[in-house]
Amino acid sequence: MKFTKILMFIAAFSIGKSLAQSNNQKVTEYISPNRILWKAGEVKNAERLLQEGVGQADVRNQNMCILENKQGIKASILLDFGKELQGGIQIVTGIWAGNKPIKVRIRFGESASEAMSDVGGKGGATNDHAIRDQETLLPWLGIAEIGNTGYRFARIDLLEDNVKLILKEIRAISKYRNLEYKGSFNCSDTLLNKIWKTGAYTVQLNMQDYLWDGIKRDRLVWVGDLNPEIATINAVFGYNEVVPKSLDFAKETTPLPEWMNGISAYSMWWIINQRDLYYHSGDLKYLAAQKDYLAKLLKLLVGKIGSDNKENLDGQRFLDWPSSEDPKAIHAGLQSMMILSLNAGADLMGKLNDQETAKQCNLAVERLKKHIPDTNGSKQAAALLSLSNLMDAQRANTILSDGGAKNFSTFFGYYMLQAKANAKDYQGAMNIIREYWGAMLKLGATTFWEDFNMDWIKNAGRIDELVPEGKIDIHGAYGAYCYIGFRHSLCHGWASGPTPWLTEHVLGISVVDPGCKVIRIKPNLGDLTFAEGTFPTPYGILSVKHTLVNGKIKTQIKAPKGVKVLTK
Repeated sequence: MKFTKILMFIAAFSIGKSLAQSNNQKVTEYISPNRILWKAGEVKNAERLLQEGVGQADVRNQNMCILENKQGIKASILLDFGKELQGGIQIVTGIWAGNKPIKVRIRFGESASEAMSDVGGKGGATNDHAIRDQETLLPWLGIAEIGNTGYRFARIDLLEDNVKLILKEIRAISKYRNLEYKGSFNCSDTLLNKIWKTGAYTVQLNMQDYLWDGIKRDRLVWVGDLNPEIATINAVFGYNEVVPKSLDFAKETTPLPEWMNGISAYSMWWIINQRDLYYHSGDLKYLAAQKDYLAKLLKLLVGKIGSDNKENLDGQRFLDWPSSEDPKAIHAGLQSMMILSLNAGADLMGKLNDQETAKQCNLAVERLKKHIPDTNGSKQAAALLSLSNLMDAQRANTILSDGGAKNFSTFFGYYMLQAKANAKDYQGAMNIIREYWGAMLKLGATTFWEDFNMDWIKNAGRIDELVPEGKIDIHGAYGAYCYIGFRHSLCHGWASGPTPWLTEHVLGISVVDPGCKVIRIKPNLGDLTFAEGTFPTPYGILSVKHTLVNGKIKTQIKAPKGVKVLTK
């Protein structure tokens, strides 16, 4: 009997250990460089570093890469790891005379030119949020792991005079959540396919302990910026604990009547994020835990409506950076945000059986609708006015369509695309996605950027090469506000909007009832001949395929048990 209990304990321990390992999404992967982009001074056998490493020093000291400083000339090398990564680098060293540590300088860059830049120098490189430029010692016959930032390129400089550095390996240390891409998108346009995947990868890198906005800079929980990221997570990965963990962090660090991140709109985005999370997950228990804070926040917002039915929100009045100097656009956007967040709040409070708060929200929305602000020609304002039904969708689309992708922004571009869909201009939205997000890919991007301006394209060099003479360094030369020059993040989750947009509007998949119990499928192929993909639900994977046959869309749907599908 006692022996049987021991076996049961061992079995339970083994099952528990296995489960803990399978639930551990966060992994570390070591990646060898795929290109030597540049070298200077005495660098021998650099190609050795391109071989797949094992992360272990040995005493053979054969076939090594050698950097040597002599006659006052310093040795340096610039490595390309092929794509944007979150983490640092591992350096495995060999044997050199004197067996003393050797001092090096290591610079990380999201672009090749950033890795070649100085902190505070031309273009404004910084060590903000994460150290990307530092001096360190490398051990004799050992292993060093340095850095924790967002990068693709790494430059190593040998600093001391008359020294010889023997290198066996340099590998990227890539830290990410090893998640299954349960959602997918594939269509007859390979560029749209690549854009969908790039948006997904951008957010995946930002799914660290919390859901960040950027892996180099803005390694913070910005609540408004979470909204496109949550939409991407819902479309690609399904439920993930990083979302409620980040929303809880925002709540716990923002006692009312403070605004999240000091920005009134971001507290409103928190409400919308809660709604989006609940409709995908159906987790009523989690939603119920938000009830007290949510009710008080909604009442705080209702109190910010003036007798003239205009919002009079305090705190930082902000939509996104490109619109930040336009008070009229900001007012229009905040008036719309009040409607969107109070509508979401009324819905959630109704689900939580707080009909009184839901009623207050609905009455406040009716008041807000009596004041219709001017867009002042702002695409941000037009998008939100359309989505809040304060402006005719077609009229808003006229503003959004002016100049194509001109004056689009990476964050609010998502809502501009949503507003174009609201006007049923699906083809126009797809064209914008190709033009705007596609332009970043053509410039060498493997993740989407904090900001992008179509005017930057002219005569711009690619980010994955040293800028040729006569070309403009698109990373170092441009940017504004908090993202001037190399401070500009080239992996920003708020820029992932095309990924959920393509799932929602091309595949036509939208959630109707909480927990994905009811899903509507209404595809819009535009100029595509086919589109197919999958969508994660709490009940399993939904798959669709739409094919254009004789001018009509033929649809095949496979839904998991427990999910009702509407096609009208």
